[in-house]
Amino acid sequence: MKKNRLGKSELFVGEIGLGCMSLGTEAGKAAAILHEALERGVTLLDTADLYDDGRNEEIVGQAIKGRRSEVVLATKVGNRRIPGQDGWTWDPSKAYILSAVKDSLRRLGTDYIDLYQLHGGTIDDPIGETIEAFEQLKREGVIREYGISSIRPNVIREYASRSSIVSVMNPYSIVDRRAEESVLPLLQERSISVIARGPLASGALAAGRQPAKGVTDYDLSELETLREGLTRLAENADAGGGRTLTQLALRYSLAHPTVAAIVPGASSREQLLQNLAAAETPALTDDELLAIRSLSKANTYLQHR
Repeated sequence: MKKNRLGKSELFVGEIGLGCMSLGTEAGKAAAILHEALERGVTLLDTADLYDDGRNEEIVGQAIKGRRSEVVLATKVGNRRIPGQDGWTWDPSKAYILSAVKDSLRRLGTDYIDLYQLHGGTIDDPIGETIEAFEQLKREGVIREYGISSIRPNVIREYASRSSIVSVMNPYSIVDRRAEESVLPLLQERSISVIARGPLASGALAAGRQPAKGVTDYDLSELETLREGLTRLAENADAGGGRTLTQLALRYSLAHPTVAAIVPGASSREQLLQNLAAAETPALTDDELLAIRSLSKANTYLQHR
């Protein structure tokens, strides 16, 4: 599998990673998916302390025991559970980050995290304090690099200008092209990588899966029409195709030069193999990219501009 550098760091990741949120809480089944992913060239595993109340980190940590050096391990922080209360609160404070990382390290069974990411963020956060926390952890060797996971362009601009983030995790797919408006150009200019999440839009762009509802900017009938058009394009060998819809969608998210990796989820071996097959298919041609953009909508940000 092709590997790409995250920003200007020394972290290199396979272009197709694994979003671990979809693994579920059955440890044996999840471990089998994780082991197969590693065997097939996946290096980037993305989890978060929020997923399944930390259980996801535990499952990932157990599965990579003895294979830590093969993995670029990414997790997230910022959503704080309050004992005895439902839900969570947002806490990007330095004190909380320095405390929460210890719990993530314990659950993951490791003494360092390759990529520690702020799991959200608003323009009203104490951004300077948050950056101080990540920089301290980096100096101490607790984390190798840090990034943010954000959908807000105004927050992304702040971190891009004020911190040494190496990556931004951002939704980016054929049906969610908002990042093309301002985020991707900005990050390309700053040599900050994108880790694209949701490249299959929760299965809406996956071959063999019939969506039950629409997605952002597409109602169900529009989505069905788009899928039909994309499927014809994917199967058109004369246009450099011969792909499945899944492969076409994943290659689209990888087509922009600032996207270092995508992290589709997988809750079964079948889904994992469908995703990883995209690594063996050629990059999209310029004509294919133009055709996809003519079929889909150039979404724009309506908030947090």
